[in-house]
Amino acid sequence: MSHDVPISTYRLQITPDFTLRDATQVLDYVDRLGVGAVYLSPILQSAAGSAHGYDVVDPTRVDESRGGPEALREFADAAHRRGLQVVVDIVPNHLGVAVPSENPWWWDVLRFGQESAFAGHFDIDWAFGGGRLRIPVLGDGPDEEDALRVVDGELRYYDHRFPIAPGTEFASPREVHARQHYELVSWRRADAELNYRRFFAVNSLAGVRVEDPRVFQDTHAEIARWVREGLVDGLRVDHPDGLRDPGDYLRRLAELADGRPIWVEKILEGDERMPSWPVAGTTGYDALGVVDRVFVDPAGEEPLTALAEEHDAREESRDWPGLVHRRKRAAADGLLRSEVLRVVRDLGEEPGDLDDEQRDADSLADAVAELAACFPVYRSYLPFGADRLQAALDAASAARPDLADALEALGTAFAPDSDGAVSPASARFQQTSGAIMAKGVEDNAFYRYTRLVSLTEVGGDPSEFAVTVDHFHRLQQQRLADLPHSLTTLSTHDTKRSEDTRARIAVLAELPERWGRFLAAVRERVSIGDGSLENLLWQSIVGAWPASRERLQAYALKAAREAGASTNWTDPDAGFEDALGELVDAAFDDPRVAAEVAAIAALLDAPGASNGLGAKLVQLTTPGVPDNYQGSERWERSLVDPDNRRPVEFDAAAGLLAHLDDGWLPPVDSSGAAKLLVTSRALRLRRERPELFAEYRPVTATGERAEHLVAFDRGGAVTLATRLPARLAQAGGWGDTSVDLGPDAYRDELTGREVSGRTPLAELFDRYPVALLAVAR
Repeated sequence: MSHDVPISTYRLQITPDFTLRDATQVLDYVDRLGVGAVYLSPILQSAAGSAHGYDVVDPTRVDESRGGPEALREFADAAHRRGLQVVVDIVPNHLGVAVPSENPWWWDVLRFGQESAFAGHFDIDWAFGGGRLRIPVLGDGPDEEDALRVVDGELRYYDHRFPIAPGTEFASPREVHARQHYELVSWRRADAELNYRRFFAVNSLAGVRVEDPRVFQDTHAEIARWVREGLVDGLRVDHPDGLRDPGDYLRRLAELADGRPIWVEKILEGDERMPSWPVAGTTGYDALGVVDRVFVDPAGEEPLTALAEEHDAREESRDWPGLVHRRKRAAADGLLRSEVLRVVRDLGEEPGDLDDEQRDADSLADAVAELAACFPVYRSYLPFGADRLQAALDAASAARPDLADALEALGTAFAPDSDGAVSPASARFQQTSGAIMAKGVEDNAFYRYTRLVSLTEVGGDPSEFAVTVDHFHRLQQQRLADLPHSLTTLSTHDTKRSEDTRARIAVLAELPERWGRFLAAVRERVSIGDGSLENLLWQSIVGAWPASRERLQAYALKAAREAGASTNWTDPDAGFEDALGELVDAAFDDPRVAAEVAAIAALLDAPGASNGLGAKLVQLTTPGVPDNYQGSERWERSLVDPDNRRPVEFDAAAGLLAHLDDGWLPPVDSSGAAKLLVTSRALRLRRERPELFAEYRPVTATGERAEHLVAFDRGGAVTLATRLPARLAQAGGWGDTSVDLGPDAYRDELTGREVSGRTPLAELFDRYPVALLAVAR
């Protein structure tokens, strides 16, 4: 049975403070906005107080703190009555184990060890732990075990609680600990000595073996109920690259979904194509990067690069591929070494012709880490993507000829056989390479490569500075042919900066000299001795401006620790972090710095708004299913999580939408009403007249400012947006530039103006820097 793909989606973050019942109350507004489906963050039972829901502790029930099963049914019924579909985000890769007593399966494994009915549900290497599961919770002191206590039949370590195996009664807590199926170890041992797979390097998220049919059934029984009872109309899959065999998993999920569309959080790198999976497409990061870059001025690349290099003592702005390799290698050798060593242990169990020298664990670990550091994409899906594996082997061999024998052994061990099957070690490496990419690049290199930080976004290559309009059109035509139902997005719960923050930062590519003067002026007043990080922080501050001191302080601290150059998460530098706080304070308290920030922020206001409106309209009308992150229908100037999960003012937005529907044409101001106008009119047009969006044809302008237009005809709906607005203003506006719309009559959905034939852009854009034309009925 097939089900319709929604015309668009609207993401709601369901939390203990914004439950499913709260979400039901905003459905009228979401419906009036024009969307086709409401797309919910994870709603299975997660850890107490979880604001995101990705730390599911019990996959067999809907989270009570988020409303529980009855609230889900009420929500689904209310959505369906309004003609809205329901899409839910699911998390198959891992379960939350931060508080063992919250997770009944994990608690049972701790209590009964390998005899637990759930021992096979988790990805645990029991032999490496000597038959015990290592739990990294102890502190740094030499006598941490002195803090162990036996209380009410449980082993306690401060606030941590653990079960005691049946029949174990001993004189001291140390002896009790020694006889359990788990071993409490120092948290510092986690990076190299854990014996369970994690989500990236998060010790509190334990990998789940959904490749086992029983585990799949147990972890998806509740999801199957949602499908069976008609509560959901589509699924979004979190982190498929962490799964042992994503293709096999998605085939089983597609069968469970019974024709409902599935989207996967798959990060496509460069020219990488989707494997042949039974999915509607990705969650849209690939679209985000392209839309952003068509609004970036390529002329800014050289001066912004020079400026970044001038203040980059580590010279990391000069060589993005080299930085990526170094930071991936650091992740593989550091916080993800436990996962690398697990691959090596799997290799040791492989039959084959490895001689003693090739089996040397240190050499193999070195080779596995080097191969992962050279891997050009997140992972392969062998036999699909075998060319990527070979490219990585060639690059690793060229970089490290001393590892030639070990790399040759890896190539043999990892290659698929004649039937396309892969060895356990090969499957394990594929699971691991994506984590190394994510931690090395998204969560580290992105915070060190700072010439234009709006480009350091998930799935993006910041060395690709801009996209020409012609190239943009080719990519959209390819998307229509290959992934017509893939999501497109500009903001998610995982973006490093939300769409309007990036839109403002992009203006700096048009004003590089002015940005250089700003940096020089503020550095005279306050500096932290890390020029690269300062560049990142100041761009983020003016991009998100106005923002509270508290938000910017929290962001600066996270950014500095993620960069890991002057301070870090495990051994923070208190003196540096004090200086970091003073830098943020200066934006509010130092009159000279505050004046500089206010001046450049004001300079970004108009062109940043133009970019924001343009990017939004383009994203909503290009091929694919447009996804809208909650609140982004108005200005969304958030930074990295948790800043981007702040509450949304739905009542205020609903009031503005009602005003718009009464005929108000708002100014482009701080209220965000102009963006709400663009969003609602584009979404409504797609919902009401989908036949206008079946094709894709570039539309070009003629005249002296033609390069400042990006435009296309979707088959009766024509999008026109201003690009490089600061330079356009400096040149005196559109001049004689015009576009030929042909003989058909069109109505601008934003202003109500009717146009046809050759139309001057100065006239078309006299009120807004964008236009959405629909052919007359």
